[in-house]
Amino acid sequence: MRKITSYIFVGFSIVLALFSSCNNSKKGKDGRTDTYSSGTISFVSDESFSPIIEEERAVFQYDYPQATLNPIYTNESDAINKLLSGKTWLAFSARNFKNSEIQSLKAKNFRPVAIDIAYDALAFIVNKGNKDTLISVKDIQDIMTGRITKWSNLHKGNAHGTITVVFDNPKSSTVHYVEDSILGGKPILNKNVVAVNKTSQVIKYVEENPDAIGIIGNNWLNDKHDSTNLTFNKNIRVMSVSRIHPATANSSRKPYQYYIYNGEYPLVRTIYALLNDPRQGLPWGFAHFIQGPKGQRIVMKAGLLPVLGDINVRDVNVNQ
Repeated sequence: MRKITSYIFVGFSIVLALFSSCNNSKKGKDGRTDTYSSGTISFVSDESFSPIIEEERAVFQYDYPQATLNPIYTNESDAINKLLSGKTWLAFSARNFKNSEIQSLKAKNFRPVAIDIAYDALAFIVNKGNKDTLISVKDIQDIMTGRITKWSNLHKGNAHGTITVVFDNPKSSTVHYVEDSILGGKPILNKNVVAVNKTSQVIKYVEENPDAIGIIGNNWLNDKHDSTNLTFNKNIRVMSVSRIHPATANSSRKPYQYYIYNGEYPLVRTIYALLNDPRQGLPWGFAHFIQGPKGQRIVMKAGLLPVLGDINVRDVNVNQ
């Protein structure tokens, strides 16, 4: 018999606004001719945000066929360095500009701007054969610092062996979030850490290794066919995270939109569009499109939480 569970579904509405186009195609001193909605530019992004950025890019280019956006997906550190060195005018990151970066850019007569475009949750995933899916923030801290190394230390009676922690990239936004927000600025000391090259490889590693814990952005989890965003990738298990230690079923939450919205899921980060575009051309237009009505609807459908708009909440029944 299939269990029917009641969950909260988060709906979304936003007042429509006109996305205006600046048609100033006059060539600038740097040779650029792009406008708010036309031309060709490259931008960079932390690879963990590629699913949502690709959806936004596809719709933007459909709406504005004279615009061509060429993405470069890399790690967060390299993405921001490209922006600061003038190799791009737009970067998507899980952190804002640092004060030192702002001052450095302003000294060069630039005007750096950060636009928040979405809220994302950091998800912990395990192998489908691992039945223990409750974890507290303290457990995560103990795993990252090496105080917990075995599954039996985490859950008594768990027959799995040494915990392997899997990240997407050693310089990614995921690693930075763990060190800065979970560990309070301290480094990851666990010796049994694997860093692959991209998020899809984290998921594959967890699928193939029963002892692994993978750490990914939740925009990689959702079933695209489920409009309620309550169905996750069925090839892995998503852990429920608790602020309270020890974790219990009542205190733990999965990274559903509703728990991001009401603050009960503890591992939430902001996605920023970082701009250093003195022309205020196509990079500016794309970033503001994502923050605008249509862009925020795409954010909602992707399982993330919009930064703008009215949130509507209702109960839904889900077959499990």
